[in-house]
Amino acid sequence: MARLLGGTTVSGRIGLVVCGLMLGLGGVALNARPLMAQTDAPAAGDATQEGTETQAEPGPQDDGGAQNDAGAQDGAVKNEGSGPSAQADVKQIKLTDEQVKHFIAAQTDLAAITSKMQDAGDKPDPALQTELEGIAAKHGFGSFSELDDVAANISMVIAGLDANTGNFVDPVEVLLKEREGVEKDSSIPDADKKQLVEELTEAINTTPRLQYKENVEIVRAHRAEIEKALP
Repeated sequence: MARLLGGTTVSGRIGLVVCGLMLGLGGVALNARPLMAQTDAPAAGDATQEGTETQAEPGPQDDGGAQNDAGAQDGAVKNEGSGPSAQADVKQIKLTDEQVKHFIAAQTDLAAITSKMQDAGDKPDPALQTELEGIAAKHGFGSFSELDDVAANISMVIAGLDANTGNFVDPVEVLLKEREGVEKDSSIPDADKKQLVEELTEAINTTPRLQYKENVEIVRAHRAEIEKALP
């Protein structure tokens, strides 16, 4: 089986989805979600919009160095969450309404073999893989790999949807705001702060930014069905 998120095998990751753990915790960066769960997501208007940059007018020559430094720092923040380590494990795809419906329909069959997937863990299991391929084909997917990719991309969107408003904020932005809050919190002991910042930085660097923004509307339209389908 191909190794996917967090070193989990194909069946292991779908097992998380079926159990409701992956969608409940965000799934994209499993080590990051407990921290995110303690943070109120900023309103959609407050979040930095990916890909939106304001080009500053050139200033006086003697201010050029300062402007360059500021631009470099801003670029570094925007690039966090988009490096090779964040992108390598997730194949981002543009979801279709049909794929999401097929994913929902497949949950009953996947739930029936949840225990098998959990028992298999990271161990290759040809018989289980054959069964998973059969479920994928039954529900209109070309392969189990396609079903797995759809599950991962749905999870990425669910991770950023506010439970109350339904607004989407990229998980990377939530983590960046959480790290900023930790850095400014003088009540946290230095040793604890250092550890928290390191953990958040690692989570930021291993959490991919959402590539296809149109996926948000598709997943949001089926959010209630997705949550109902998962145990």
